[in-house]
Amino acid sequence: KATLVGTDTKTDVAVLKVDPKGHKLTAVKFGDSTKMRVGDWVMAIGNPFGLGGTVTVGIVSARNRDINSGPYDDFIQTDAAINRGNSGGPLFNSAGEVIGINTAIISPSGGSIGIGFSIPSQLASGVVDQLRQFGETRRGWLGVRIQPVTDDIAESLGMATAKGALVAGVIKGGPVDNGTIQAGDVIIKFDGKDIHEMRDLPRVVAESPVGKAVDVLIVRKGVEQTVKVTLGRLEDGEKLASGEDGSNTDQDKGDKAPAVSTASVLGMTVGELNDETRKKFSIAADVSGVVITDVSKDSAAAERGIQPGEVITEIAQESVATPKDVMDRIGALKEQGRKNALLMLASKTGELRFVTIRMD
Repeated sequence: KATLVGTDTKTDVAVLKVDPKGHKLTAVKFGDSTKMRVGDWVMAIGNPFGLGGTVTVGIVSARNRDINSGPYDDFIQTDAAINRGNSGGPLFNSAGEVIGINTAIISPSGGSIGIGFSIPSQLASGVVDQLRQFGETRRGWLGVRIQPVTDDIAESLGMATAKGALVAGVIKGGPVDNGTIQAGDVIIKFDGKDIHEMRDLPRVVAESPVGKAVDVLIVRKGVEQTVKVTLGRLEDGEKLASGEDGSNTDQDKGDKAPAVSTASVLGMTVGELNDETRKKFSIAADVSGVVITDVSKDSAAAERGIQPGEVITEIAQESVATPKDVMDRIGALKEQGRKNALLMLASKTGELRFVTIRMD
């Protein structure tokens, strides 16, 4: 007989408390999944198709796999046969330590084709500890919206290589709402851990204790600097984030707005953001910048998904307030020999995102 202690839907992990009823139960131990290398032997145990306890062997085929099943995907991939009914079973190393929890397969037939995935023990053990202690997870939270740093964005920011996580916005009421971290910053290191790509950041932040003060290395306007941040709690932050309206894809495509002090640049027609254009595109009062009133078909702007009604707030990390500002800033970038222009765009509700546009 067992009782449920707690569950975590983000990692698909649950903890049960078993009543042994006088029987002596021997527990297995978690090993260090970070020490596993591609080619290491592993053994999976489970109950495939309800047949009963089954052991299969294989090797670590890959590490750090992201299969888009959750926000913290960092799976161990193995060719040890894993089938339906294996979920929740252990993946052992050659020392008999649990280095993974079997959780998923990729298969067109529903049976094993040698592509199975396990939650690494480094991630699972932290979740288990929190569920045992609190009955719930208490993850760290930075309070930022992020997007990938592409080669084009890196070039626009003057970075030698594309790395880190680009801050596209800051959650109101979050840990860095005081300006410690700002939209346009690139986070390249968090609490001593390198952030190689965007997906690394949510995982390392979530694994950090709530209330911990951490050093965050950022690139701001081409200069590296370290800022100190005290982490909030993700579960509380999700409530704040859900209260923010709008999304980058929910745009009013409408007709062209009235031509009021407009200019054409990079396949876009831009105009002043005044009462008339705000009403035309339902733009919130706290959004500032230069409104995009039209986007030419087959232009570089159209290829990037830019739509009428979005607002240009910055170009290459410099604020713009008029169509002339936009023209001047683009002209200056061309004179500097830049190939791409980095635009900070606001949706009609103020949600930010970054887009690069070729200046051919």
